Amino acid sequence: MNPLFDLAGRTALVTGSSRGIGNALARALAEAGATVVLNGVNAERLDAAEASMAADFAAGRIRSCAFDVTRDADAGRGVAWVEENVGPLDILVNNAGIQHRVPMLDLDVEDWERVISTDLTSAFLVGRAAARAMVPRGRGKIINICSVQADLARPTIAPYVAAKGGLRNLTRAMTAEWASSGLQINAIAPGYIHTEMTQNLVDDEQFNSWILGRTPARRWGTPQDLAGPVVWLASDGSGFVNGQTIFIDGGMTVVV
Repeated sequence: MNPLFDLAGRTALVTGSSRGIGNALARALAEAGATVVLNGVNAERLDAAEASMAADFAAGRIRSCAFDVTRDADAGRGVAWVEENVGPLDILVNNAGIQHRVPMLDLDVEDWERVISTDLTSAFLVGRAAARAMVPRGRGKIINICSVQADLARPTIAPYVAAKGGLRNLTRAMTAEWASSGLQINAIAPGYIHTEMTQNLVDDEQFNSWILGRTPARRWGTPQDLAGPVVWLASDGSGFVNGQTIFIDGGMTVVV
């Protein structure tokens, strides 16, 4: 492996990684050499994800830690567990997120707050806990998983749009405060990615047709399309990249 992208000897925590995009990103970091800690709130699903991924790597390379990323104390305890039981945290991927589709006129404030808490506040809480360990060491990588909805909007997903727009600017705020301490904080903004969680949208003939027509690449993205950019942002190859949001969307956001 090119040493610019070699993550051997580094420890990574990926939130919301028991399945879907988070799991794929965790695997990509492990394949690049990192020791990876999976995270989720469903302990049974998390244990299964750890066992499945650990079978493909050397003993100790895949670990897991169940904690609620939306709670300040839990975020602190989760990062502390990684530091104490796995190693100094070098890479944090803030991937945890949920969706809730309801027109704004019918949206309950509890559902608004649940999405904002999971998709935005969690990145602040876990990111801050990680930075408190990274800043004294003078190094660290934080990668926030945004969305094309950081720039675009669709009906019925207002909380998600607000959260992802906020996450893009949180990435900039983290950079403004922590880059001088040697941290690199960046984000990726995936377009529409085909996963088990979006299968119902892929199966919707009208929506699928809209995606294919709206995307210059004429296809859905895959989790593997996100792997390379995340490994790059986690590596020495991106050492002077800071505060950026990289859109990985097949060209969706550059056309009208």
